[in-house]
Amino acid sequence: MRWWSAANLVSNTGAWMQLTVQNLLVLQITGSAAATGLSLAVQAGPGLLLGVFGGAVVDRWPLKVTAAVSQAVLAVIAFSTAALIGAGMLNMPVLLVLAAVTGIVNTIDGPATSLLGNDLVPRTDVPSAIALGSMVHSAGRLAGTALAAVAVGTLGTGSAYVVNGISFLCVTAVIPFLRPASEPATAARPSLAKRPTAPRAGKRAAGGGDARSGIAYFLGKPGLVALAGITAVSSIFGRNYQLTLAVLVIGPLSADESDFGTVSTVLAVGGILGAVVAGRLRNPTVRLVGVLAAVGGLLQVAAGLAPGLMVLIALVIPMAVVESVSDTAGATVLQTEPEPDMRGRVLGVWRSASTGWQLAGPPLLGLLVEFAGARGALVVGGLLIAGAIAAGGLRGRATGQKASGAPEALPQEPVPAAVPLPALTPVA
Repeated sequence: MRWWSAANLVSNTGAWMQLTVQNLLVLQITGSAAATGLSLAVQAGPGLLLGVFGGAVVDRWPLKVTAAVSQAVLAVIAFSTAALIGAGMLNMPVLLVLAAVTGIVNTIDGPATSLLGNDLVPRTDVPSAIALGSMVHSAGRLAGTALAAVAVGTLGTGSAYVVNGISFLCVTAVIPFLRPASEPATAARPSLAKRPTAPRAGKRAAGGGDARSGIAYFLGKPGLVALAGITAVSSIFGRNYQLTLAVLVIGPLSADESDFGTVSTVLAVGGILGAVVAGRLRNPTVRLVGVLAAVGGLLQVAAGLAPGLMVLIALVIPMAVVESVSDTAGATVLQTEPEPDMRGRVLGVWRSASTGWQLAGPPLLGLLVEFAGARGALVVGGLLIAGAIAAGGLRGRATGQKASGAPEALPQEPVPAAVPLPALTPVA
Protein backbone atom coordinates (compact mmCIF):
# COMPACT_ATOMS: atom_id res chain seq x y z
CA MET A 1 0.00 0.00 0.00
CA ARG A 2 2.91 2.37 0.65
CA TRP A 3 4.32 1.71 -2.82
CA TRP A 4 0.85 2.15 -4.35
CA SER A 5 0.29 5.45 -2.51
CA ALA A 6 3.72 6.79 -3.49
CA ALA A 7 3.10 5.92 -7.15
CA ASN A 8 -0.31 7.59 -7.03
CA LEU A 9 1.17 10.74 -5.49
CA VAL A 10 3.51 10.97 -8.47
CA SER A 11 0.62 10.24 -10.85
CA ASN A 12 -1.70 12.83 -9.29
CA THR A 13 1.03 15.46 -9.44
CA GLY A 14 1.57 14.75 -13.13
CA ALA A 15 -2.16 14.72 -13.84
CA TRP A 16 -2.69 18.15 -12.27
CA MET A 17 0.32 19.52 -14.13
CA GLN A 18 -1.18 18.36 -17.42
CA LEU A 19 -4.69 19.58 -16.58
CA THR A 20 -3.38 23.03 -15.65
CA VAL A 21 -1.32 23.29 -18.81
CA GLN A 22 -4.07 21.87 -21.03
CA ASN A 23 -6.34 24.83 -20.33
CA LEU A 24 -3.51 27.23 -21.19
CA LEU A 25 -2.70 25.23 -24.30
CA VAL A 26 -6.26 25.46 -25.63
CA LEU A 27 -6.24 29.21 -25.04
CA GLN A 28 -2.95 29.50 -26.93
CA ILE A 29 -4.29 27.51 -29.89
CA THR A 30 -7.76 29.07 -30.13
CA GLY A 31 -7.81 32.17 -27.94
CA SER A 32 -11.31 31.10 -26.85
CA ALA A 33 -12.46 30.36 -23.31
CA ALA A 34 -15.41 28.47 -24.76
CA ALA A 35 -12.99 26.10 -26.50
CA THR A 36 -11.39 25.40 -23.12
CA GLY A 37 -14.75 24.33 -21.73
CA LEU A 38 -15.35 22.24 -24.84
CA SER A 39 -12.11 20.29 -24.37
CA LEU A 40 -13.02 19.53 -20.76
CA ALA A 41 -16.53 18.46 -21.77
CA VAL A 42 -15.18 16.17 -24.51
CA GLN A 43 -12.88 14.48 -22.01
CA ALA A 44 -15.71 14.07 -19.47
CA GLY A 45 -18.28 12.94 -22.05
CA PRO A 46 -17.17 9.28 -22.30
CA GLY A 47 -17.66 8.92 -18.55
CA LEU A 48 -21.31 9.90 -19.00
CA LEU A 49 -21.95 7.66 -21.99
CA LEU A 50 -19.58 4.72 -21.49
CA GLY A 51 -18.99 4.51 -17.75
CA VAL A 52 -21.29 1.52 -17.39
CA PHE A 53 -19.47 -0.40 -20.13
CA GLY A 54 -16.08 0.45 -18.63
CA GLY A 55 -17.21 -1.03 -15.32
CA ALA A 56 -18.34 -4.19 -17.10
CA VAL A 57 -14.86 -4.54 -18.63
CA VAL A 58 -13.28 -4.24 -15.18
CA ASP A 59 -15.51 -7.02 -13.83
CA ARG A 60 -14.53 -9.38 -16.67
CA TRP A 61 -10.78 -8.84 -17.04
CA PRO A 62 -7.91 -9.51 -14.58
CA LEU A 63 -7.69 -6.41 -12.43
CA LYS A 64 -3.91 -5.96 -12.35
CA VAL A 65 -3.65 -6.41 -16.12
CA THR A 66 -6.52 -3.99 -16.72
CA ALA A 67 -5.02 -1.30 -14.51
CA ALA A 68 -1.50 -1.72 -15.93
CA VAL A 69 -2.68 -1.58 -19.56
CA SER A 70 -4.91 1.45 -18.98
CA GLN A 71 -2.08 3.34 -17.24
CA ALA A 72 0.31 2.46 -20.07
CA VAL A 73 -2.19 3.69 -22.69
CA LEU A 74 -2.62 6.97 -20.80
CA ALA A 75 1.17 7.34 -20.81
CA VAL A 76 1.25 6.84 -24.59
CA ILE A 77 -1.40 9.54 -25.02
CA ALA A 78 0.57 11.99 -22.87
CA PHE A 79 3.84 11.33 -24.71
CA SER A 80 2.09 11.62 -28.08
CA THR A 81 0.64 14.99 -27.11
CA ALA A 82 4.08 16.21 -26.02
CA ALA A 83 5.58 15.08 -29.34
CA LEU A 84 2.86 16.88 -31.33
CA ILE A 85 3.45 20.04 -29.33
CA GLY A 86 7.19 19.83 -29.98
CA ALA A 87 6.63 19.32 -33.70
CA GLY A 88 4.11 22.16 -33.89
CA MET A 89 1.45 19.78 -35.22
CA LEU A 90 -1.09 20.01 -32.40
CA ASN A 91 -4.32 21.73 -33.41
CA MET A 92 -7.76 21.86 -31.85
CA PRO A 93 -9.33 18.86 -33.67
CA VAL A 94 -6.36 16.64 -32.75
CA LEU A 95 -6.48 17.87 -29.15
CA LEU A 96 -10.19 17.05 -28.93
CA VAL A 97 -9.57 13.54 -30.29
CA LEU A 98 -6.85 12.97 -27.69
CA ALA A 99 -9.14 14.30 -24.97
CA ALA A 100 -11.93 11.93 -26.05
CA VAL A 101 -9.59 8.92 -26.12
CA THR A 102 -8.33 9.87 -22.64
CA GLY A 103 -11.91 10.00 -21.40
CA ILE A 104 -12.65 6.55 -22.85
CA VAL A 105 -9.59 4.99 -21.22
CA ASN A 106 -10.49 6.64 -17.91
CA THR A 107 -13.86 4.85 -17.86
CA ILE A 108 -11.85 1.63 -17.39
CA ASP A 109 -8.86 2.98 -15.48
CA GLY A 110 -10.91 4.68 -12.75
CA PRO A 111 -12.76 1.65 -11.34
CA ALA A 112 -9.79 -0.66 -11.99
CA THR A 113 -7.31 1.38 -9.95
CA SER A 114 -9.86 2.05 -7.18
CA LEU A 115 -10.64 -1.63 -6.67
CA LEU A 116 -7.00 -2.62 -7.01
CA GLY A 117 -6.05 -0.28 -4.18
CA ASN A 118 -8.79 -1.72 -1.96
CA ASP A 119 -7.42 -5.23 -2.42
CA LEU A 120 -4.17 -4.21 -0.74
CA VAL A 121 -5.74 -3.80 2.71
CA PRO A 122 -8.21 -5.79 4.84
CA ARG A 123 -11.89 -4.86 4.65
CA THR A 124 -11.80 -2.93 7.92
CA ASP A 125 -8.99 -0.72 6.61
CA VAL A 126 -10.69 0.27 3.34
CA PRO A 127 -11.94 3.62 4.77
CA SER A 128 -8.37 4.41 5.81
CA ALA A 129 -7.08 3.49 2.35
CA ILE A 130 -9.69 5.71 0.66
CA ALA A 131 -8.90 8.56 3.08
CA LEU A 132 -5.21 8.16 2.27
CA GLY A 133 -6.09 8.32 -1.42
CA SER A 134 -7.95 11.58 -0.77
CA MET A 135 -4.89 13.04 0.95
CA VAL A 136 -2.69 11.90 -1.93
CA HIS A 137 -5.10 13.55 -4.39
CA SER A 138 -5.06 16.84 -2.47
CA ALA A 139 -1.28 16.84 -2.13
CA GLY A 140 -0.87 16.00 -5.82
CA ARG A 141 -3.23 18.83 -6.76
CA LEU A 142 -1.27 21.39 -4.76
CA ALA A 143 2.10 20.16 -6.05
CA GLY A 144 0.99 19.70 -9.65
CA THR A 145 -0.59 23.14 -9.95
CA ALA A 146 2.55 24.78 -8.56
CA LEU A 147 4.97 22.71 -10.67
CA ALA A 148 3.00 23.37 -13.86
CA ALA A 149 3.94 27.05 -13.78
CA VAL A 150 7.61 26.19 -13.21
CA ALA A 151 7.65 23.58 -15.99
CA VAL A 152 5.99 25.82 -18.56
CA GLY A 153 8.28 28.75 -17.69
CA THR A 154 11.49 26.75 -17.95
CA LEU A 155 10.91 23.81 -20.30
CA GLY A 156 7.81 24.71 -22.28
CA THR A 157 4.23 23.46 -22.45
CA GLY A 158 5.08 19.96 -23.63
CA SER A 159 7.14 19.25 -20.52
CA ALA A 160 3.99 18.88 -18.39
CA TYR A 161 2.75 16.13 -20.70
CA VAL A 162 6.13 14.38 -20.55
CA VAL A 163 6.06 14.45 -16.75
CA ASN A 164 2.51 13.09 -16.73
CA GLY A 165 3.49 10.29 -19.09
CA ILE A 166 6.37 9.33 -16.81
CA SER A 167 4.02 9.39 -13.81
CA PHE A 168 1.71 6.89 -15.52
CA LEU A 169 4.67 4.62 -16.19
CA CYS A 170 5.56 4.78 -12.47
CA VAL A 171 2.15 3.36 -11.60
CA THR A 172 2.42 0.75 -14.36
CA ALA A 173 5.80 -0.38 -13.02
CA VAL A 174 4.50 -0.77 -9.46
CA ILE A 175 1.39 -2.80 -10.28
CA PRO A 176 3.07 -6.19 -11.00
CA PHE A 177 4.67 -6.15 -7.53
CA LEU A 178 1.50 -5.45 -5.56
CA ARG A 179 0.34 -8.20 -3.21
CA PRO A 180 -3.20 -8.49 -1.84
CA ALA A 181 -3.87 -8.38 1.89
CA SER A 182 -4.38 -11.67 3.70
CA GLU A 183 -8.10 -10.83 3.77
CA PRO A 184 -8.54 -8.29 0.97
CA ALA A 185 -11.67 -6.21 0.68
CA THR A 186 -12.67 -8.14 -2.44
CA ALA A 187 -11.59 -11.58 -1.28
CA ALA A 188 -14.42 -13.37 -3.09
CA ARG A 189 -13.32 -11.85 -6.37
CA PRO A 190 -10.26 -13.16 -8.26
CA SER A 191 -9.06 -9.60 -8.74
CA LEU A 192 -5.33 -10.12 -8.48
CA ALA A 193 -5.33 -13.31 -10.45
CA LYS A 194 -6.70 -14.44 -13.77
CA ARG A 195 -10.46 -14.60 -13.76
CA PRO A 196 -12.62 -17.12 -15.56
CA THR A 197 -13.78 -15.87 -18.92
CA ALA A 198 -16.99 -17.87 -19.12
CA PRO A 199 -20.09 -15.84 -18.21
CA ARG A 200 -22.26 -16.93 -15.34
CA ALA A 201 -25.35 -18.96 -16.09
CA GLY A 202 -28.29 -16.92 -17.29
CA LYS A 203 -26.18 -13.93 -18.38
CA ARG A 204 -25.13 -12.99 -21.86
CA ALA A 205 -21.46 -13.09 -22.71
CA ALA A 206 -21.61 -9.76 -24.50
CA GLY A 207 -20.42 -6.70 -22.65
CA GLY A 208 -23.75 -4.97 -23.24
CA GLY A 209 -25.56 -7.62 -21.21
CA ASP A 210 -23.10 -7.15 -18.36
CA ALA A 211 -23.63 -3.40 -18.50
CA ARG A 212 -27.40 -3.75 -18.30
CA SER A 213 -27.09 -6.15 -15.40
CA GLY A 214 -24.97 -3.55 -13.62
CA ILE A 215 -27.68 -0.91 -14.05
CA ALA A 216 -30.37 -3.32 -12.85
CA TYR A 217 -28.26 -4.31 -9.85
CA PHE A 218 -27.60 -0.69 -8.90
CA LEU A 219 -31.26 0.31 -9.18
CA GLY A 220 -32.26 -2.76 -7.16
CA LYS A 221 -30.19 -1.63 -4.16
CA PRO A 222 -32.06 1.09 -2.19
CA GLY A 223 -28.89 2.02 -0.32
CA LEU A 224 -26.95 2.72 -3.52
CA VAL A 225 -29.85 4.70 -4.98
CA ALA A 226 -30.07 6.74 -1.77
CA LEU A 227 -26.31 7.34 -1.85
CA ALA A 228 -26.58 8.57 -5.45
CA GLY A 229 -29.43 10.91 -4.51
CA ILE A 230 -27.52 12.37 -1.54
CA THR A 231 -24.38 12.90 -3.60
CA ALA A 232 -26.26 14.36 -6.57
CA VAL A 233 -28.15 16.99 -4.59
CA SER A 234 -24.98 17.87 -2.65
CA SER A 235 -22.95 18.21 -5.83
CA ILE A 236 -25.50 20.31 -7.71
CA PHE A 237 -26.45 22.75 -4.94
CA GLY A 238 -23.18 22.72 -3.00
CA ARG A 239 -19.57 21.68 -3.37
CA ASN A 240 -18.89 24.10 -6.29
CA TYR A 241 -17.23 26.51 -3.90
CA GLN A 242 -14.80 27.78 -6.51
CA LEU A 243 -17.85 29.48 -8.03
CA THR A 244 -20.06 30.46 -5.09
CA LEU A 245 -17.35 31.45 -2.62
CA ALA A 246 -15.45 33.36 -5.30
CA VAL A 247 -18.53 35.48 -6.03
CA LEU A 248 -19.21 35.90 -2.29
CA VAL A 249 -15.66 37.00 -1.45
CA ILE A 250 -15.28 39.40 -4.38
CA GLY A 251 -18.85 40.71 -4.16
CA PRO A 252 -20.75 41.04 -0.86
CA LEU A 253 -17.63 40.71 1.34
CA SER A 254 -15.75 43.34 -0.73
CA ALA A 255 -12.47 41.40 -0.61
CA ASP A 256 -10.00 40.76 -3.44
CA GLU A 257 -8.52 37.84 -5.37
CA SER A 258 -5.78 37.21 -2.82
CA ASP A 259 -8.40 36.79 -0.10
CA PHE A 260 -10.18 34.19 -2.23
CA GLY A 261 -6.81 32.47 -2.60
CA THR A 262 -6.68 32.29 1.19
CA VAL A 263 -10.18 30.79 1.29
CA SER A 264 -9.17 28.21 -1.35
CA THR A 265 -6.08 27.27 0.66
CA VAL A 266 -8.17 26.85 3.80
CA LEU A 267 -10.56 24.62 1.83
CA ALA A 268 -7.64 22.42 0.75
CA VAL A 269 -6.25 22.22 4.29
CA GLY A 270 -9.70 21.37 5.66
CA GLY A 271 -10.01 18.61 3.08
CA ILE A 272 -6.73 17.07 4.23
CA LEU A 273 -7.83 17.30 7.89
CA GLY A 274 -11.11 15.63 6.94
CA ALA A 275 -9.22 12.80 5.24
CA VAL A 276 -7.26 12.24 8.45
CA VAL A 277 -10.51 12.09 10.43
CA ALA A 278 -12.10 9.81 7.83
CA GLY A 279 -9.22 7.37 8.26
CA ARG A 280 -10.72 6.46 11.64
CA LEU A 281 -13.92 5.17 10.07
CA ARG A 282 -14.46 1.44 10.20
CA ASN A 283 -18.00 0.70 9.03
CA PRO A 284 -19.55 3.79 7.42
CA THR A 285 -23.18 3.69 6.26
CA VAL A 286 -25.42 5.57 3.87
CA ARG A 287 -27.14 7.09 6.91
CA LEU A 288 -23.81 8.56 8.05
CA VAL A 289 -23.20 9.99 4.58
CA GLY A 290 -26.65 11.60 4.65
CA VAL A 291 -26.16 13.12 8.10
CA LEU A 292 -22.76 14.55 7.13
CA ALA A 293 -24.11 15.94 3.86
CA ALA A 294 -27.02 17.60 5.69
CA VAL A 295 -24.63 19.13 8.23
CA GLY A 296 -22.52 20.38 5.32
CA GLY A 297 -25.62 21.97 3.81
CA LEU A 298 -26.39 23.81 7.07
CA LEU A 299 -22.77 25.00 7.31
CA GLN A 300 -23.13 26.27 3.75
CA VAL A 301 -26.19 28.28 4.85
CA ALA A 302 -24.12 29.80 7.65
CA ALA A 303 -21.34 30.62 5.18
CA GLY A 304 -23.85 32.41 2.97
CA LEU A 305 -24.86 34.58 5.94
CA ALA A 306 -21.26 35.27 7.07
CA PRO A 307 -20.86 38.99 7.85
CA GLY A 308 -17.14 39.12 7.14
CA LEU A 309 -14.15 37.31 5.68
CA MET A 310 -12.80 35.97 8.99
CA VAL A 311 -16.17 34.43 9.87
CA LEU A 312 -16.31 32.83 6.44
CA ILE A 313 -12.82 31.35 6.85
CA ALA A 314 -13.81 29.97 10.26
CA LEU A 315 -16.82 28.26 8.65
CA VAL A 316 -14.92 26.98 5.61
CA ILE A 317 -12.73 24.69 7.72
CA PRO A 318 -15.58 22.55 9.14
CA MET A 319 -17.31 22.64 5.75
CA ALA A 320 -14.26 21.10 4.11
CA VAL A 321 -13.77 18.57 6.92
CA VAL A 322 -17.41 17.40 6.77
CA GLU A 323 -17.28 17.19 2.97
CA SER A 324 -14.10 15.11 3.04
CA VAL A 325 -15.40 12.67 5.67
CA SER A 326 -18.71 12.36 3.80
CA ASP A 327 -16.92 11.65 0.52
CA THR A 328 -14.73 8.99 2.14
CA ALA A 329 -17.70 7.32 3.83
CA GLY A 330 -19.67 7.31 0.57
CA ALA A 331 -16.76 5.92 -1.44
CA THR A 332 -16.30 3.15 1.13
CA VAL A 333 -19.96 2.13 0.93
CA LEU A 334 -19.87 2.27 -2.86
CA GLN A 335 -16.73 0.15 -3.19
CA THR A 336 -17.39 -2.47 -0.50
CA GLU A 337 -21.13 -3.04 -0.11
CA PRO A 338 -21.88 -4.57 -3.55
CA GLU A 339 -21.01 -8.21 -4.22
CA PRO A 340 -17.37 -8.57 -5.33
CA ASP A 341 -18.16 -9.61 -8.90
CA MET A 342 -20.45 -6.57 -9.38
CA ARG A 343 -18.22 -3.81 -8.02
CA GLY A 344 -16.71 -2.81 -11.34
CA ARG A 345 -20.16 -2.38 -12.89
CA VAL A 346 -21.43 -0.50 -9.84
CA LEU A 347 -18.50 1.92 -10.13
CA GLY A 348 -19.23 2.18 -13.85
CA VAL A 349 -22.86 3.12 -13.22
CA TRP A 350 -21.68 5.60 -10.60
CA ARG A 351 -19.23 7.17 -13.05
CA SER A 352 -21.97 7.70 -15.63
CA ALA A 353 -24.36 9.17 -13.07
CA SER A 354 -21.76 11.34 -11.32
CA THR A 355 -20.49 12.73 -14.63
CA GLY A 356 -24.06 13.79 -15.36
CA TRP A 357 -24.53 15.78 -12.18
CA GLN A 358 -20.98 17.17 -12.32
CA LEU A 359 -21.71 18.55 -15.79
CA ALA A 360 -25.16 19.84 -14.80
CA GLY A 361 -24.13 21.33 -11.46
CA PRO A 362 -22.02 24.37 -12.45
CA PRO A 363 -24.48 25.85 -14.99
CA LEU A 364 -27.47 25.28 -12.69
CA LEU A 365 -25.63 26.80 -9.76
CA GLY A 366 -24.51 29.65 -11.99
CA LEU A 367 -28.15 30.42 -12.82
CA LEU A 368 -29.01 30.33 -9.12
CA VAL A 369 -26.19 32.79 -8.39
CA GLU A 370 -27.42 34.98 -11.23
CA PHE A 371 -30.96 35.19 -9.84
CA ALA A 372 -30.36 34.96 -6.07
CA GLY A 373 -26.83 36.34 -5.68
CA ALA A 374 -23.92 34.62 -3.97
CA ARG A 375 -25.48 34.71 -0.50
CA GLY A 376 -28.84 33.54 -1.79
CA ALA A 377 -27.29 30.69 -3.78
CA LEU A 378 -25.40 29.42 -0.73
CA VAL A 379 -28.41 29.72 1.58
CA VAL A 380 -30.98 28.28 -0.84
CA GLY A 381 -28.61 25.52 -1.95
CA GLY A 382 -27.77 24.53 1.62
CA LEU A 383 -31.43 24.45 2.64
CA LEU A 384 -32.28 22.33 -0.41
CA ILE A 385 -29.52 19.86 0.47
CA ALA A 386 -30.52 19.53 4.13
CA GLY A 387 -34.26 19.50 3.32
CA ALA A 388 -33.99 16.88 0.59
CA ILE A 389 -31.89 14.59 2.77
CA ALA A 390 -34.23 15.02 5.75
CA ALA A 391 -37.27 14.29 3.58
CA GLY A 392 -35.60 11.22 2.12
CA GLY A 393 -34.68 9.98 5.59
CA LEU A 394 -38.23 10.41 6.89
CA ARG A 395 -39.66 8.64 3.87
CA GLY A 396 -37.18 5.78 4.24
CA ARG A 397 -38.03 5.42 7.94
CA ALA A 398 -41.75 5.39 7.22
CA THR A 399 -41.26 2.79 4.49
CA GLY A 400 -39.16 0.63 6.81
CA GLN A 401 -41.74 0.80 9.60
CA LYS A 402 -44.51 -0.11 7.19
CA ALA A 403 -42.50 -3.05 5.87
CA SER A 404 -41.69 -4.40 9.33
CA GLY A 405 -45.18 -3.98 10.80
CA ALA A 406 -48.07 -6.42 10.62
CA PRO A 407 -50.10 -6.22 7.41
CA GLU A 408 -53.46 -4.56 7.54
CA ALA A 409 -56.44 -6.83 8.10
CA LEU A 410 -58.15 -7.83 4.87
CA PRO A 411 -61.85 -8.51 4.40
CA GLN A 412 -62.52 -12.22 4.69
CA GLU A 413 -65.32 -14.43 3.58
CA PRO A 414 -67.52 -15.82 6.39
CA VAL A 415 -66.29 -19.23 7.51
CA PRO A 416 -67.74 -21.83 9.84
CA ALA A 417 -66.94 -21.15 13.52
CA ALA A 418 -65.26 -24.53 13.84
CA VAL A 419 -62.69 -23.64 11.23
CA PRO A 420 -59.87 -21.55 12.78
CA LEU A 421 -58.51 -18.59 10.83
CA PRO A 422 -54.85 -18.86 9.82
CA ALA A 423 -52.51 -16.61 11.79
CA LEU A 424 -51.11 -13.59 10.00
CA THR A 425 -47.31 -13.56 10.02
CA PRO A 426 -45.62 -10.16 9.74
CA VAL A 427 -43.52 -9.91 6.61
CA ALA A 428 -40.17 -8.15 6.98
